[in-house]
Amino acid sequence: MEMSQYLEVFIEESKEHLQACNEHLLELEKDPENLQIVNEIFRAAHTLKGMSATMGYEDLASLTHQMENVLDAIRNKKIVFSPEILDVIFLAVDDLDAMVESIASGGDGKRNVEEVVEKLVQIEKGEPINQLKKAEVEVAATTIEKAPARENHYDQFETTVLQQSADQGFFTYEINITLKSDCLLKAARVYMIFEALESLGEVVKSVPAVDELEEEKFDYDFMVTLISKEAANKIETSIMKVSEVEKVEVREFFATSISGKQADQSTTEMNVVEEGQEEKKNTPVAENDAPAENKQPEKQTATKISNKTIRVNIERLDILMNLFEELVIDRGRLEQISSNLKDQELHETVERMSRVTGDLQNIILNMRMVPVETVFNRFPRMVRQLARDLNKKIDLQIIGAETELDRTVIDEIGDPLVHLIRNALDHGVETPEVRRANNKHEEGTVVLRAYHSGNHVFIELEDDGAGINKEKVLSKAINKGIVSKEIAKTLTDSQIAELIFASGFSTADQISDISGRGVGLDVVKNTIESLGGSITIESEEGKGSLFSIQLPLTLSIISVMLVEIQAEKYAIPLSSIIETAIVYKKDVMHAHNQTVIDFRGKVVPLLFLKDIFDVPSTKAESEYYSVVIVRKGEKLAGLVVDGFIGQQEVVLKSLGAYLSSAYAISGATILGDGQVALIMDCNALIK
Repeated sequence: MEMSQYLEVFIEESKEHLQACNEHLLELEKDPENLQIVNEIFRAAHTLKGMSATMGYEDLASLTHQMENVLDAIRNKKIVFSPEILDVIFLAVDDLDAMVESIASGGDGKRNVEEVVEKLVQIEKGEPINQLKKAEVEVAATTIEKAPARENHYDQFETTVLQQSADQGFFTYEINITLKSDCLLKAARVYMIFEALESLGEVVKSVPAVDELEEEKFDYDFMVTLISKEAANKIETSIMKVSEVEKVEVREFFATSISGKQADQSTTEMNVVEEGQEEKKNTPVAENDAPAENKQPEKQTATKISNKTIRVNIERLDILMNLFEELVIDRGRLEQISSNLKDQELHETVERMSRVTGDLQNIILNMRMVPVETVFNRFPRMVRQLARDLNKKIDLQIIGAETELDRTVIDEIGDPLVHLIRNALDHGVETPEVRRANNKHEEGTVVLRAYHSGNHVFIELEDDGAGINKEKVLSKAINKGIVSKEIAKTLTDSQIAELIFASGFSTADQISDISGRGVGLDVVKNTIESLGGSITIESEEGKGSLFSIQLPLTLSIISVMLVEIQAEKYAIPLSSIIETAIVYKKDVMHAHNQTVIDFRGKVVPLLFLKDIFDVPSTKAESEYYSVVIVRKGEKLAGLVVDGFIGQQEVVLKSLGAYLSSAYAISGATILGDGQVALIMDCNALIK
């Protein structure tokens, strides 16, 4: 039987079974007497074993079988379940996860698991477990990225470069190069190899690093990651031309395979389940040794599933989205032509087309929606380990995991949430002794919730810990020069709390593995704002803190207000706009070297976009200002423009790497008349 056709489904379902194991193991820790949970874990492991054996991955099947033996002994009460046993089973699940990731990346799924197997055998025999080192029980869940299948690791920037290159049609190669053992001038050969590679593409990474290669701090082999449009055989030939090269292995892989994200990046499910019917799944691999209690009527199930659910590669949905974006641009063009010609039949046709494309847009966006559960389900395991490391008791509650977000946003939100959770556990929730002294329950509560509101999704992280010590924050901010003593006196409580987002800011008294280096929360804020979102803090000292993240449902098609600034057109996202206004010049005031207006009882500064964007003057001055009132959190600002054009849905296009640093510009769009309008970043404008 040809197994390659089942590989993708095998990988997806293996990840689902491993995630189920993780979740049930956490439940079992809270309720160790519940044998029903053990049976659920056993069934997931048993299914995974059968699938692996059928697909020919014997190492995967063997480790799962050993873990299954321990679970069987627990459910038959031959051994007593304990946290130490749970640690070992978690290690086994981590190894299984890494083996599946290896298979997904084109590997053979092999891994050295002797130590874990030895511990599992000890548990099965009822022998005391060898003392585990702390490093062994630190799991990959303590970071947002899972343990990568390859030995080298790509950071977030490198991953982004590889993914963007793949989107633009470039191939990504990992090239393993081995020099001859009698090579004397290794650094010279490395230089010649790099010169050959850079003529074919761009070198993204090397292992060991370039400076170590130049200093000959390596044996005779090294790895280079190359982005190129050339074929693999041409790259291999070019390297082999360098003398004293013994062997070259060129392997192509997808950039998404090293991003460490969950399965929703490579594949998404389009559910077309009719209302009132339950969605079911079909395992493509026969399980000859499955227990009788697991077996379902196969024919009937298969018939239902084939009509209800299909798996579609996410790349196809990306292509579909790109084509639809072009359709939106053409729709805008037709609307403008119809308006100019004033032809009734054309106008009616364009109106109908607008309605149809609007419905099509909703369907495509819904197809790309992924539950935030794909991000949230990583955190219970992470919180468990952090709580043990910090000697704290934490109850993590997850609410609204079914809330859906665009896959693009899901991909980016994981890292910020990891930082916030680690911050809440380290700085927020107190130790059991301190909590008891403060008349609190010794177990701290951390609530992670998500919900829809309008065209936004809100993700909130709330803890009942110590809250933010505003005096300590203000003192640190003054010492670091973030604010002056004069300004510090004027800050509100919420403004003081937001100082923790300043770059390099930390109130930790000592640096630990968990936090205290001052490199976390500024990254959180920057990432969220780059997604067009915002983050706010509410905190009461001694009671706890609430971090609230507001995110757009999707990033690619947005509603904007088109405005004129002299002869140029700009777009302001509607999500940032409160209202538009006409302000007469005689009503404008000046305070603290700032031009301001009185807007509904609030003093709002005016920003003259003509000066900010250095737009040449082509129009005569009028007696009033056209103002767009925008908001960032609680802060307001009035953007002075020369005229309002109207509201429009536009396609957000990136400016590319060369213009990524353009001030207060988040992207551009093509208008119906073919002109390019720049899209403003209101978050950057409001300081």
